[in-house]
Amino acid sequence: MSGTSSLFQLWQVPSSSLFLGRSKFSKGLYLVPVRVMYPMSCFCKQMQTTTYEIVKGSYVTQNQQENKEKLTPKVESIGAFQKLPMVMPSIDILQSALRKAKRVAPTKGIANAAKRERNKGAKQLDALMKEIAVPLRTYKENFPRKKYLHPYERSLIELTLGDGNYEEVLGKLEALRKKVVSVGKEHASLCAKSLSKREAEERLHEGLKRIEEIFYRDGKAVDELLNIAKTLRAMPVVDLETPTLCLVGAPNVGKSSLVRVLSTGKPEICNYPFTTRGILMGHINLSYQNFQVTDTPGILRRSDEDRNNLEKLTLAVLTHLPTAVLYVHDLSGECGMSPSDQFVIYKEMRERYRSHIWLDVVSKCDLLQESPVIFATDDCNVDNFELVRYRKMGPDGALNVSVKNEIGLQELKKRVYELLASQSERIKNQKSKEEELEFLGLAVGQ
Repeated sequence: MSGTSSLFQLWQVPSSSLFLGRSKFSKGLYLVPVRVMYPMSCFCKQMQTTTYEIVKGSYVTQNQQENKEKLTPKVESIGAFQKLPMVMPSIDILQSALRKAKRVAPTKGIANAAKRERNKGAKQLDALMKEIAVPLRTYKENFPRKKYLHPYERSLIELTLGDGNYEEVLGKLEALRKKVVSVGKEHASLCAKSLSKREAEERLHEGLKRIEEIFYRDGKAVDELLNIAKTLRAMPVVDLETPTLCLVGAPNVGKSSLVRVLSTGKPEICNYPFTTRGILMGHINLSYQNFQVTDTPGILRRSDEDRNNLEKLTLAVLTHLPTAVLYVHDLSGECGMSPSDQFVIYKEMRERYRSHIWLDVVSKCDLLQESPVIFATDDCNVDNFELVRYRKMGPDGALNVSVKNEIGLQELKKRVYELLASQSERIKNQKSKEEELEFLGLAVGQ
């Protein structure tokens, strides 16, 4: 090795990897390249090239945090029910899968009859399995998990379908998919291992029959999901940025009649309690502005634990949606609930939702009498000035209306417009605050 070559090689070795040694063949010192490991240097290098962040008191790398954010589903905005996939009836899924599977031909070029039958049978069983499993997996993935829904829509699922029923049906659907995949793979493998053409044909027949039996037995989960999808899609669409007027009150006080007067909504109007079997939505167009109006089931005088699902729907609207409230009172006795009981409900609702913009209306004013209506169950000697006044006139500032005689309807529309204009301003202010907080959060993050 020439001196120039040796020097060039030494120049390429890091100085920290060289030490002085003594030659046994010559006097003097010479440089010896060696491999020296420095753990601290490696650690520092790693620290310089990786970004760390404190998350809930622990250090995680930036890549770990980004992956975690990608895997974490975001909470859905309202309107998830309108994005649900179309669900085919179970019989259609099975018949379509059978037709497609039976059209699958063996791989070309297989001369041996037994091998060709084995190949065809395995491919047809695999095709049948996939034709059933793929739509089931699609449904499972595209029906949102309840905990990521908007609180209002989560309440609708619980109250209209029953607590836990939504998750139970999706669970049965996933169990059906796994069973079909397991049985399909098992019988496709058995078919591929057949020793003769006849055995392959028998294995194919057994596999097809077994998958059909499983799907006929457990496929009702698909039809249950189909009914769930129909029910949820029929739910009214609520726009959180559009001012909404919610009509609230005891059953049969005239809420639905007022919805017909005020909006495009056409609820059923009958003379019995709980005519409104769900949330009904209409729209108002005033001064070139669009507003929403919702009719809700009536509220009875009882504790929340004793309320039925219809009453809980009303509470869900008031709790989870930014609505203005049009509270309807019937002091005529025609609704079947005494003014005294209505007063108790009203005071409870007024206190619970005191942050809402509010307007009180006394309906059926054409039926009001000079003497207040007192039911036999009422305490006539009650010493409550506010209740005595309520029985006769309703709450302070209440507007008297009659849909039948068209009394007070123009004034009602005017007051409703003012109410919704205030609600619109409140929504804009709230949105501005949220955008400002989001901007400040981004600025701090930078």
